[in-house]
Amino acid sequence: MVPVYLETFGCQMNELDSELVEGQLIALGYTMVRHVDEASIILFNTCSVREQAEQKAYSRIGIVGARKRAGEELILGVIGCMAERDGLDLFRRHPQVDLMCGPGELDRLPQLIDNVRRTQSMQRQGDADPLALADRSALAGNRSRRSTTLAAAEDNLESLDLSRAFTPRSRSTKEHSAYVRITRGCNKFCTYCVVPTTRGAEVHRPPDHIVEECKRLVDAGVVEITLLGQTVNHYRYQHGTAVTVDGREAPQVGPGLSAFRTAYSGTARITTFAALLHRIHHEIPALRRLRFITSYPRDFGDDILAVLRDSPRICRYLHAPAQSGSDRILRLMNRGYTVSEYTEFIDRSLGMLPDLSIAGDFIVGFPTESDEDFEATCALVKRIPYKNNFIFKYSPRPGTTAFERLKDDVPDATKRARNNHLLALQTEVSRQVHQRMVGATAEVLFDEVRVRRSPRAKAISPQLTLRGKPFHEATVGHTDEGHEQVQCVGRTSGDLICAITCKSEESASFLIGKTAFVEITAATPLLLSGALTHS
Repeated sequence: MVPVYLETFGCQMNELDSELVEGQLIALGYTMVRHVDEASIILFNTCSVREQAEQKAYSRIGIVGARKRAGEELILGVIGCMAERDGLDLFRRHPQVDLMCGPGELDRLPQLIDNVRRTQSMQRQGDADPLALADRSALAGNRSRRSTTLAAAEDNLESLDLSRAFTPRSRSTKEHSAYVRITRGCNKFCTYCVVPTTRGAEVHRPPDHIVEECKRLVDAGVVEITLLGQTVNHYRYQHGTAVTVDGREAPQVGPGLSAFRTAYSGTARITTFAALLHRIHHEIPALRRLRFITSYPRDFGDDILAVLRDSPRICRYLHAPAQSGSDRILRLMNRGYTVSEYTEFIDRSLGMLPDLSIAGDFIVGFPTESDEDFEATCALVKRIPYKNNFIFKYSPRPGTTAFERLKDDVPDATKRARNNHLLALQTEVSRQVHQRMVGATAEVLFDEVRVRRSPRAKAISPQLTLRGKPFHEATVGHTDEGHEQVQCVGRTSGDLICAITCKSEESASFLIGKTAFVEITAATPLLLSGALTHS
Protein backbone atom coordinates (compact mmCIF):
# COMPACT_ATOMS: atom_id res chain seq x y z
CA MET A 1 0.00 0.00 0.00
CA VAL A 2 1.25 3.48 -0.89
CA PRO A 3 1.12 5.93 2.06
CA VAL A 4 -0.50 9.31 1.33
CA TYR A 5 -0.48 12.44 3.50
CA LEU A 6 -3.18 15.04 2.81
CA GLU A 7 -3.18 18.44 4.51
CA THR A 8 -6.07 20.84 4.14
CA PHE A 9 -5.98 24.64 4.21
CA GLY A 10 -8.98 26.95 4.31
CA CYS A 11 -12.72 26.48 4.62
CA GLN A 12 -15.28 23.72 5.15
CA MET A 13 -15.55 23.28 1.36
CA ASN A 14 -11.91 22.21 1.32
CA GLU A 15 -12.47 19.91 4.29
CA LEU A 16 -15.23 18.14 2.37
CA ASP A 17 -13.12 17.96 -0.79
CA SER A 18 -10.32 16.35 1.23
CA GLU A 19 -12.70 13.82 2.76
CA LEU A 20 -13.93 12.87 -0.73
CA VAL A 21 -10.38 12.59 -2.04
CA GLU A 22 -9.40 10.38 0.89
CA GLY A 23 -12.33 8.05 0.30
CA GLN A 24 -11.50 7.89 -3.40
CA LEU A 25 -7.84 7.03 -2.77
CA ILE A 26 -8.59 4.50 -0.03
CA ALA A 27 -10.97 2.70 -2.40
CA LEU A 28 -8.08 2.42 -4.87
CA GLY A 29 -5.76 0.84 -2.32
CA TYR A 30 -3.84 3.85 -0.99
CA THR A 31 -3.24 4.29 2.75
CA MET A 32 -3.81 7.65 4.45
CA VAL A 33 -1.23 8.57 7.12
CA ARG A 34 -1.33 11.24 9.82
CA HIS A 35 2.25 12.46 9.62
CA VAL A 36 3.93 13.94 6.59
CA ASP A 37 7.21 12.10 7.20
CA GLU A 38 5.41 8.75 6.86
CA ALA A 39 4.18 9.44 3.31
CA SER A 40 5.59 8.89 -0.15
CA ILE A 41 2.78 10.97 -1.70
CA ILE A 42 2.08 14.38 -0.19
CA LEU A 43 -1.00 16.38 -1.18
CA PHE A 44 -1.82 19.94 -0.13
CA ASN A 45 -5.45 21.01 -0.57
CA THR A 46 -5.08 24.75 -0.86
CA CYS A 47 -7.18 27.88 -0.45
CA SER A 48 -6.82 31.27 -2.16
CA VAL A 49 -9.44 33.19 -0.20
CA ARG A 50 -7.15 34.22 2.68
CA GLU A 51 -3.50 35.18 2.29
CA GLN A 52 -2.50 33.45 5.54
CA ALA A 53 -3.73 30.03 4.34
CA GLU A 54 -1.97 30.52 1.03
CA GLN A 55 1.34 31.48 2.62
CA LYS A 56 1.17 28.45 4.88
CA ALA A 57 0.71 26.22 1.83
CA TYR A 58 3.70 27.82 0.07
CA SER A 59 5.79 27.23 3.19
CA ARG A 60 4.84 23.52 3.20
CA ILE A 61 5.69 23.27 -0.52
CA GLY A 62 9.13 24.72 0.22
CA ILE A 63 9.78 22.20 3.00
CA VAL A 64 8.86 19.25 0.80
CA GLY A 65 11.01 20.70 -1.99
CA ALA A 66 14.01 20.72 0.33
CA ARG A 67 13.39 17.06 1.18
CA LYS A 68 13.21 16.15 -2.50
CA ARG A 69 16.45 18.01 -3.24
CA ALA A 70 18.06 16.05 -0.40
CA GLY A 71 17.29 12.85 -2.28
CA GLU A 72 13.94 11.66 -0.90
CA GLU A 73 11.68 10.02 -3.48
CA LEU A 74 8.39 11.86 -2.96
CA ILE A 75 5.42 12.86 -5.07
CA LEU A 76 4.12 16.35 -4.26
CA GLY A 77 0.66 17.40 -5.41
CA VAL A 78 -1.10 20.75 -5.05
CA ILE A 79 -4.88 20.58 -5.32
CA GLY A 80 -7.68 23.07 -4.71
CA CYS A 81 -8.16 26.76 -5.36
CA MET A 82 -4.50 27.84 -5.34
CA ALA A 83 -3.71 25.32 -8.07
CA GLU A 84 -6.65 26.56 -10.15
CA ARG A 85 -5.82 30.23 -9.70
CA ASP A 86 -2.04 29.98 -10.32
CA GLY A 87 -2.38 27.48 -13.16
CA LEU A 88 0.63 25.96 -14.88
CA ASP A 89 2.80 28.86 -13.70
CA LEU A 90 2.96 27.06 -10.35
CA PHE A 91 5.08 24.36 -12.00
CA ARG A 92 7.55 27.00 -13.17
CA ARG A 93 7.84 28.77 -9.82
CA HIS A 94 7.88 25.56 -7.77
CA PRO A 95 9.43 22.78 -9.87
CA GLN A 96 9.23 20.43 -6.88
CA VAL A 97 5.47 20.17 -7.54
CA ASP A 98 4.70 16.99 -9.49
CA LEU A 99 0.98 17.42 -10.12
CA MET A 100 -1.85 19.94 -9.79
CA CYS A 101 -5.62 19.48 -9.67
CA GLY A 102 -8.30 22.16 -9.40
CA PRO A 103 -11.39 21.81 -7.19
CA GLY A 104 -13.59 21.16 -10.20
CA GLU A 105 -11.42 18.27 -11.47
CA LEU A 106 -10.86 16.21 -8.32
CA ASP A 107 -12.34 13.09 -9.91
CA ARG A 108 -9.22 13.03 -12.12
CA LEU A 109 -6.74 13.10 -9.23
CA PRO A 110 -6.09 9.32 -9.06
CA GLN A 111 -5.25 9.33 -12.77
CA LEU A 112 -2.73 12.15 -12.26
CA ILE A 113 -1.09 10.34 -9.34
CA ASP A 114 -0.87 7.16 -11.38
CA ASN A 115 0.70 9.07 -14.31
CA VAL A 116 3.40 10.53 -12.08
CA ARG A 117 4.10 7.24 -10.26
CA ARG A 118 4.50 5.29 -13.51
CA THR A 119 6.67 7.94 -15.12
CA GLN A 120 8.96 8.28 -12.09
CA SER A 121 9.35 4.51 -11.92
CA MET A 122 10.30 4.37 -15.60
CA GLN A 123 12.65 7.34 -15.26
CA ARG A 124 14.54 5.54 -12.50
CA GLN A 125 15.11 2.79 -15.03
CA GLY A 126 16.06 5.28 -17.74
CA ASP A 127 13.04 4.38 -19.87
CA ALA A 128 10.90 7.54 -19.86
CA ASP A 129 10.96 11.19 -20.79
CA PRO A 130 9.59 13.84 -18.38
CA LEU A 131 5.80 13.77 -18.10
CA ALA A 132 3.95 16.35 -20.20
CA LEU A 133 2.21 19.12 -18.24
CA ALA A 134 -1.16 18.00 -19.58
CA ASP A 135 -0.62 14.55 -18.04
CA ARG A 136 0.12 15.88 -14.56
CA SER A 137 -2.43 18.69 -14.27
CA ALA A 138 -6.22 18.91 -14.29
CA LEU A 139 -7.40 22.50 -14.24
CA ALA A 140 -10.47 24.27 -15.53
CA GLY A 141 -8.02 26.90 -16.83
CA ASN A 142 -9.45 29.63 -19.00
CA ARG A 143 -12.64 27.80 -19.94
CA SER A 144 -15.47 30.28 -19.90
CA ARG A 145 -18.19 30.12 -17.27
CA ARG A 146 -20.52 29.37 -20.18
CA SER A 147 -18.64 26.19 -21.05
CA THR A 148 -18.50 25.27 -17.37
CA THR A 149 -22.26 25.76 -17.25
CA LEU A 150 -22.82 23.45 -20.21
CA ALA A 151 -20.63 20.81 -18.53
CA ALA A 152 -22.65 20.86 -15.30
CA ALA A 153 -24.52 17.70 -16.21
CA GLU A 154 -21.40 15.69 -17.07
CA ASP A 155 -21.77 14.28 -13.55
CA ASN A 156 -18.07 13.62 -12.87
CA LEU A 157 -17.91 15.53 -9.60
CA GLU A 158 -21.40 14.32 -8.72
CA SER A 159 -20.11 10.76 -8.97
CA LEU A 160 -17.31 11.69 -6.56
CA ASP A 161 -19.86 12.94 -4.01
CA LEU A 162 -22.14 9.93 -4.43
CA SER A 163 -19.35 7.37 -4.20
CA ARG A 164 -17.85 8.82 -1.02
CA ALA A 165 -16.61 6.39 1.57
CA PHE A 166 -17.15 8.01 4.95
CA THR A 167 -13.78 7.68 6.64
CA PRO A 168 -13.59 10.05 9.62
CA ARG A 169 -10.45 12.16 9.38
CA SER A 170 -9.35 12.37 13.01
CA ARG A 171 -7.03 15.30 12.46
CA SER A 172 -9.67 17.62 11.02
CA THR A 173 -13.21 16.31 11.40
CA LYS A 174 -15.35 14.67 14.06
CA GLU A 175 -16.16 10.99 13.77
CA HIS A 176 -19.88 11.60 14.18
CA SER A 177 -20.16 14.70 11.98
CA ALA A 178 -20.03 15.12 8.21
CA TYR A 179 -20.36 17.76 5.51
CA VAL A 180 -22.66 17.33 2.51
CA ARG A 181 -22.37 19.65 -0.47
CA ILE A 182 -25.63 20.95 -1.96
CA THR A 183 -24.13 23.49 -4.38
CA ARG A 184 -20.76 24.08 -5.99
CA GLY A 185 -19.32 27.37 -7.18
CA CYS A 186 -20.73 30.87 -6.83
CA ASN A 187 -22.46 33.50 -8.97
CA LYS A 188 -22.14 36.48 -6.63
CA PHE A 189 -18.80 37.98 -7.78
CA CYS A 190 -17.95 39.86 -4.61
CA THR A 191 -14.99 42.01 -5.64
CA TYR A 192 -12.64 40.62 -2.94
CA CYS A 193 -13.38 36.93 -3.58
CA VAL A 194 -11.69 34.51 -5.96
CA VAL A 195 -14.20 31.65 -5.52
CA PRO A 196 -16.26 32.32 -8.70
CA THR A 197 -13.01 32.04 -10.67
CA THR A 198 -11.51 29.01 -8.96
CA ARG A 199 -14.72 26.99 -8.36
CA GLY A 200 -16.77 28.16 -11.32
CA ALA A 201 -20.45 28.86 -11.80
CA GLU A 202 -23.06 27.93 -9.21
CA VAL A 203 -24.22 24.36 -9.79
CA HIS A 204 -26.96 22.70 -7.73
CA ARG A 205 -27.06 18.97 -6.99
CA PRO A 206 -30.28 16.95 -7.47
CA PRO A 207 -32.19 16.78 -4.17
CA ASP A 208 -32.59 12.99 -4.37
CA HIS A 209 -28.79 12.66 -4.51
CA ILE A 210 -28.39 14.89 -1.46
CA VAL A 211 -31.00 13.00 0.58
CA GLU A 212 -29.49 9.64 -0.40
CA GLU A 213 -26.00 10.78 0.62
CA CYS A 214 -27.33 11.96 3.99
CA LYS A 215 -29.08 8.63 4.54
CA ARG A 216 -25.91 6.66 3.86
CA LEU A 217 -23.92 8.86 6.23
CA VAL A 218 -26.45 8.34 9.01
CA ASP A 219 -26.37 4.59 8.36
CA ALA A 220 -22.57 4.82 8.81
CA GLY A 221 -22.99 6.38 12.27
CA VAL A 222 -23.10 10.11 11.54
CA VAL A 223 -25.35 12.05 13.93
CA GLU A 224 -24.77 15.59 12.62
CA ILE A 225 -24.70 16.78 9.01
CA THR A 226 -23.79 20.25 7.80
CA LEU A 227 -25.06 21.22 4.34
CA LEU A 228 -22.50 23.28 2.45
CA GLY A 229 -22.78 25.93 -0.22
CA GLN A 230 -21.37 29.38 -0.90
CA THR A 231 -25.01 30.56 -0.73
CA VAL A 232 -27.20 27.78 0.60
CA ASN A 233 -30.43 29.78 0.57
CA HIS A 234 -30.09 30.20 -3.21
CA TYR A 235 -30.42 26.45 -3.69
CA ARG A 236 -33.20 25.88 -6.20
CA TYR A 237 -33.50 22.75 -8.31
CA GLN A 238 -35.99 22.70 -11.19
CA HIS A 239 -36.95 19.11 -11.94
CA GLY A 240 -36.97 17.84 -15.51
CA THR A 241 -34.53 20.38 -16.93
CA ALA A 242 -31.24 18.50 -16.45
CA VAL A 243 -31.41 14.77 -17.18
CA THR A 244 -28.68 12.31 -18.18
CA VAL A 245 -28.99 9.98 -21.17
CA ASP A 246 -30.20 7.19 -18.90
CA GLY A 247 -32.97 9.35 -17.44
CA ARG A 248 -31.37 10.33 -14.12
CA GLU A 249 -31.53 13.87 -12.81
CA ALA A 250 -28.18 15.66 -13.05
CA PRO A 251 -26.60 18.73 -11.46
CA GLN A 252 -27.87 21.96 -12.97
CA VAL A 253 -26.77 25.56 -13.04
CA GLY A 254 -28.42 27.77 -10.47
CA PRO A 255 -30.88 30.44 -11.57
CA GLY A 256 -30.00 34.09 -11.84
CA LEU A 257 -30.65 36.49 -8.97
CA SER A 258 -33.89 37.61 -10.64
CA ALA A 259 -35.41 34.23 -9.75
CA PHE A 260 -35.44 35.31 -6.11
CA ARG A 261 -36.99 38.74 -6.63
CA THR A 262 -40.53 37.35 -6.82
CA ALA A 263 -42.20 34.90 -4.47
CA TYR A 264 -42.16 31.25 -5.57
CA SER A 265 -45.68 30.41 -6.73
CA GLY A 266 -45.35 26.67 -6.24
CA THR A 267 -46.63 25.91 -9.74
CA ALA A 268 -43.35 24.61 -11.21
CA ARG A 269 -41.68 21.39 -10.11
CA ILE A 270 -39.01 23.11 -8.04
CA THR A 271 -37.23 22.04 -4.86
CA THR A 272 -36.33 25.14 -2.89
CA PHE A 273 -33.83 25.23 -0.04
CA ALA A 274 -36.73 25.22 2.44
CA ALA A 275 -38.16 22.12 0.76
CA LEU A 276 -34.76 20.41 0.82
CA LEU A 277 -34.38 21.06 4.55
CA HIS A 278 -37.88 19.72 5.17
CA ARG A 279 -37.15 16.53 3.17
CA ILE A 280 -33.93 15.74 5.00
CA HIS A 281 -35.44 16.40 8.41
CA HIS A 282 -38.54 14.28 7.85
CA GLU A 283 -37.11 11.49 5.70
CA ILE A 284 -34.12 10.81 7.97
CA PRO A 285 -35.49 10.74 11.53
CA ALA A 286 -32.29 9.10 12.82
CA LEU A 287 -30.30 12.23 11.95
CA ARG A 288 -29.81 13.97 15.27
CA ARG A 289 -28.76 17.39 13.98
CA LEU A 290 -28.87 19.23 10.67
CA ARG A 291 -26.93 22.45 10.03
CA PHE A 292 -26.16 24.57 7.00
CA ILE A 293 -23.66 27.22 5.92
CA THR A 294 -23.25 29.80 4.45
CA SER A 295 -26.37 32.00 4.21
CA TYR A 296 -26.55 35.01 1.92
CA PRO A 297 -28.25 37.93 3.72
CA ARG A 298 -30.49 38.72 0.76
CA ASP A 299 -33.27 36.43 -0.51
CA PHE A 300 -33.53 34.45 2.74
CA GLY A 301 -37.24 33.71 2.77
CA ASP A 302 -39.69 33.20 5.61
CA ASP A 303 -40.30 29.71 4.22
CA ILE A 304 -36.79 28.72 5.37
CA LEU A 305 -37.31 30.27 8.79
CA ALA A 306 -40.64 28.43 9.12
CA VAL A 307 -38.98 25.09 8.42
CA LEU A 308 -36.36 25.86 11.10
CA ARG A 309 -39.08 26.83 13.56
CA ASP A 310 -41.09 23.66 12.94
CA SER A 311 -38.18 21.19 12.71
CA PRO A 312 -36.63 20.56 16.14
CA ARG A 313 -33.57 18.71 14.80
CA ILE A 314 -32.49 21.57 12.52
CA CYS A 315 -30.04 23.69 14.48
CA ARG A 316 -31.00 27.22 15.45
CA TYR A 317 -27.91 28.73 13.88
CA LEU A 318 -27.24 31.12 11.00
CA HIS A 319 -23.85 32.00 9.60
CA ALA A 320 -24.70 35.16 7.66
CA PRO A 321 -21.65 37.30 6.77
CA ALA A 322 -22.24 41.03 6.64
CA GLN A 323 -18.60 41.92 5.70
CA SER A 324 -19.11 45.63 6.42
CA GLY A 325 -21.47 48.01 8.17
CA SER A 326 -21.00 50.74 5.54
CA ASP A 327 -23.30 50.92 2.53
CA ARG A 328 -20.54 52.55 0.51
CA ILE A 329 -18.09 49.73 1.21
CA LEU A 330 -20.79 47.11 0.57
CA ARG A 331 -21.30 48.62 -2.89
CA LEU A 332 -17.56 48.49 -3.57
CA MET A 333 -17.60 44.87 -2.42
CA ASN A 334 -20.54 44.14 -4.76
CA ARG A 335 -22.38 42.43 -1.93
CA GLY A 336 -25.83 43.16 -3.35
CA TYR A 337 -27.56 44.44 -0.22
CA THR A 338 -27.56 47.44 2.12
CA VAL A 339 -27.05 47.56 5.87
CA SER A 340 -30.78 48.15 6.38
CA GLU A 341 -31.59 45.07 4.27
CA TYR A 342 -29.15 43.03 6.33
CA THR A 343 -30.57 44.17 9.67
CA GLU A 344 -34.14 43.58 8.38
CA PHE A 345 -33.16 39.99 7.60
CA ILE A 346 -31.64 39.51 11.07
CA ASP A 347 -34.61 41.13 12.85
CA ARG A 348 -37.05 39.00 10.86
CA SER A 349 -35.09 35.86 11.69
CA LEU A 350 -34.95 36.63 15.41
CA GLY A 351 -38.64 37.50 15.35
CA MET A 352 -39.53 34.02 14.10
CA LEU A 353 -36.76 32.23 16.04
CA PRO A 354 -35.96 34.05 19.30
CA ASP A 355 -33.44 31.36 20.30
CA LEU A 356 -31.46 31.74 17.06
CA SER A 357 -27.66 32.06 17.25
CA ILE A 358 -25.98 34.29 14.67
CA ALA A 359 -22.40 34.37 13.44
CA GLY A 360 -20.83 36.33 10.63
CA ASP A 361 -17.74 37.58 8.81
CA PHE A 362 -16.24 41.06 8.56
CA ILE A 363 -13.39 42.48 6.49
CA VAL A 364 -11.60 45.55 7.82
CA GLY A 365 -9.34 47.81 5.80
CA PHE A 366 -11.06 47.28 2.46
CA PRO A 367 -9.79 49.80 -0.14
CA THR A 368 -10.87 53.40 0.65
CA GLU A 369 -12.38 52.37 4.03
CA SER A 370 -12.51 55.54 6.12
CA ASP A 371 -12.83 56.00 9.88
CA GLU A 372 -16.52 56.72 9.29
CA ASP A 373 -16.95 53.46 7.36
CA PHE A 374 -15.23 51.52 10.12
CA GLU A 375 -17.37 53.13 12.82
CA ALA A 376 -20.45 52.02 10.87
CA THR A 377 -19.12 48.46 11.01
CA CYS A 378 -18.59 48.77 14.77
CA ALA A 379 -22.15 50.04 15.14
CA LEU A 380 -23.50 47.00 13.29
CA VAL A 381 -21.53 44.59 15.50
CA LYS A 382 -22.94 46.32 18.59
CA ARG A 383 -26.47 46.11 17.20
CA ILE A 384 -26.58 42.40 16.30
CA PRO A 385 -26.28 39.70 19.01
CA TYR A 386 -23.48 37.84 17.23
CA LYS A 387 -22.24 34.79 19.11
CA ASN A 388 -19.00 35.29 17.19
CA ASN A 389 -17.59 36.88 14.06
CA PHE A 390 -14.69 35.86 11.86
CA ILE A 391 -12.79 39.12 11.42
CA PHE A 392 -10.11 39.54 8.77
CA LYS A 393 -7.79 42.25 7.53
CA TYR A 394 -8.27 42.85 3.83
CA SER A 395 -5.52 41.38 1.68
CA PRO A 396 -5.52 41.79 -2.13
CA ARG A 397 -6.12 38.45 -3.85
CA PRO A 398 -4.90 38.01 -7.43
CA GLY A 399 -7.76 37.17 -9.77
CA THR A 400 -10.32 39.35 -7.99
CA THR A 401 -11.89 42.58 -9.22
CA ALA A 402 -10.64 44.48 -6.17
CA PHE A 403 -7.06 43.39 -6.89
CA GLU A 404 -7.29 44.71 -10.46
CA ARG A 405 -9.33 47.89 -9.95
CA LEU A 406 -9.01 49.10 -6.35
CA LYS A 407 -5.80 50.38 -4.81
CA ASP A 408 -4.98 48.77 -1.46
CA ASP A 409 -4.69 52.20 0.18
CA VAL A 410 -5.43 51.50 3.86
CA PRO A 411 -2.10 51.29 5.75
CA ASP A 412 -1.35 47.95 7.35
CA ALA A 413 -1.00 49.58 10.77
CA THR A 414 -4.53 50.96 10.40
CA LYS A 415 -5.82 47.54 9.35
CA ARG A 416 -4.24 45.95 12.41
CA ALA A 417 -5.64 48.59 14.75
CA ARG A 418 -9.15 48.24 13.31
CA ASN A 419 -8.93 44.45 13.39
CA ASN A 420 -7.92 44.48 17.07
CA HIS A 421 -10.60 47.03 17.96
CA LEU A 422 -13.34 45.02 16.25
CA LEU A 423 -12.14 41.80 17.89
CA ALA A 424 -12.32 43.47 21.31
CA LEU A 425 -15.79 44.78 20.54
CA GLN A 426 -16.96 41.36 19.40
CA THR A 427 -15.53 39.81 22.59
CA GLU A 428 -17.85 42.01 24.63
CA VAL A 429 -20.85 41.17 22.44
CA SER A 430 -20.00 37.45 22.71
CA ARG A 431 -19.76 37.81 26.49
CA GLN A 432 -23.30 39.19 26.64
CA VAL A 433 -24.67 36.46 24.33
CA HIS A 434 -23.07 33.67 26.36
CA GLN A 435 -24.04 35.21 29.70
CA ARG A 436 -27.73 35.05 28.73
CA MET A 437 -27.42 31.27 28.71
CA VAL A 438 -26.51 31.03 32.40
CA GLY A 439 -29.34 29.30 34.25
CA ALA A 440 -30.74 27.76 31.08
CA THR A 441 -30.61 24.11 30.02
CA ALA A 442 -29.16 23.28 26.61
CA GLU A 443 -28.79 20.09 24.62
CA VAL A 444 -25.10 19.57 23.82
CA LEU A 445 -23.52 17.28 21.26
CA PHE A 446 -20.15 16.25 22.71
CA ASP A 447 -17.17 15.90 20.40
CA GLU A 448 -13.92 16.41 22.30
CA VAL A 449 -12.13 15.35 25.49
CA ARG A 450 -9.72 17.84 27.04
CA VAL A 451 -7.31 16.85 29.79
CA ARG A 452 -5.15 19.23 31.82
CA ARG A 453 -2.44 17.33 33.69
CA SER A 454 0.27 18.31 36.14
CA PRO A 455 3.74 16.85 35.43
CA ARG A 456 3.17 14.15 38.07
CA ALA A 457 -0.21 13.21 36.60
CA LYS A 458 1.33 12.91 33.14
CA ALA A 459 3.87 10.44 34.47
CA ILE A 460 1.35 8.12 36.09
CA SER A 461 -1.64 8.45 33.74
CA PRO A 462 -2.48 5.10 32.07
CA GLN A 463 -3.34 4.66 28.42
CA LEU A 464 -7.05 5.35 27.86
CA THR A 465 -9.17 2.24 27.27
CA LEU A 466 -12.90 2.69 26.72
CA ARG A 467 -14.93 0.00 28.45
CA GLY A 468 -18.40 1.46 27.98
CA LYS A 469 -19.00 2.81 31.50
CA PRO A 470 -22.57 3.73 32.43
CA PHE A 471 -23.78 7.11 31.21
CA HIS A 472 -24.05 8.55 34.72
CA GLU A 473 -20.29 8.23 35.25
CA ALA A 474 -19.83 11.27 33.01
CA THR A 475 -21.43 13.52 35.60
CA VAL A 476 -19.59 16.53 36.86
CA GLY A 477 -16.81 15.51 39.20
CA HIS A 478 -13.92 17.14 40.98
CA THR A 479 -10.33 16.08 40.62
CA ASP A 480 -7.54 16.52 43.12
CA GLU A 481 -5.66 19.77 42.71
CA GLY A 482 -2.28 19.19 41.12
CA HIS A 483 -3.32 16.02 39.29
CA GLU A 484 -5.66 16.34 36.31
CA GLN A 485 -8.87 17.93 35.18
CA VAL A 486 -10.91 16.18 32.51
CA GLN A 487 -13.51 18.02 30.46
CA CYS A 488 -15.89 16.85 27.77
CA VAL A 489 -16.58 19.64 25.28
CA GLY A 490 -19.36 19.99 22.74
CA ARG A 491 -21.70 22.43 21.06
CA THR A 492 -25.26 23.51 21.60
CA SER A 493 -27.76 23.62 18.75
CA GLY A 494 -26.83 27.28 18.42
CA ASP A 495 -23.15 26.35 18.01
CA LEU A 496 -22.10 27.67 21.43
CA ILE A 497 -19.15 25.73 22.86
CA CYS A 498 -19.99 24.07 26.19
CA ALA A 499 -17.82 22.09 28.63
CA ILE A 500 -18.54 19.85 31.60
CA THR A 501 -16.00 18.46 34.07
CA CYS A 502 -15.87 14.66 34.19
CA LYS A 503 -14.46 12.11 36.64
CA SER A 504 -12.12 10.47 34.14
CA GLU A 505 -11.07 10.34 30.49
CA GLU A 506 -13.01 7.12 30.16
CA SER A 507 -16.29 8.61 31.34
CA ALA A 508 -15.75 11.72 29.20
CA SER A 509 -14.98 9.59 26.13
CA PHE A 510 -18.25 7.73 26.58
CA LEU A 511 -20.11 10.95 25.79
CA ILE A 512 -18.35 11.58 22.46
CA GLY A 513 -20.87 11.54 19.61
CA LYS A 514 -23.82 11.68 22.03
CA THR A 515 -26.17 14.47 23.05
CA ALA A 516 -27.10 15.29 26.63
CA PHE A 517 -28.78 18.13 28.46
CA VAL A 518 -26.53 20.50 30.37
CA GLU A 519 -27.53 23.10 32.94
CA ILE A 520 -25.40 26.16 32.21
CA THR A 521 -23.78 27.56 35.36
CA ALA A 522 -21.05 29.90 34.02
CA ALA A 523 -20.04 31.67 30.82
CA THR A 524 -17.10 33.45 29.23
CA PRO A 525 -17.05 35.14 25.79
CA LEU A 526 -16.02 31.82 24.22
CA LEU A 527 -17.25 29.06 26.50
CA LEU A 528 -20.25 27.85 28.49
CA SER A 529 -19.75 25.62 31.51
CA GLY A 530 -22.23 23.45 33.34
CA ALA A 531 -23.32 20.04 34.57
CA LEU A 532 -25.39 17.20 33.12
CA THR A 533 -29.03 17.30 34.19
CA HIS A 534 -29.70 13.53 33.64
CA SER A 535 -33.05 14.48 32.14
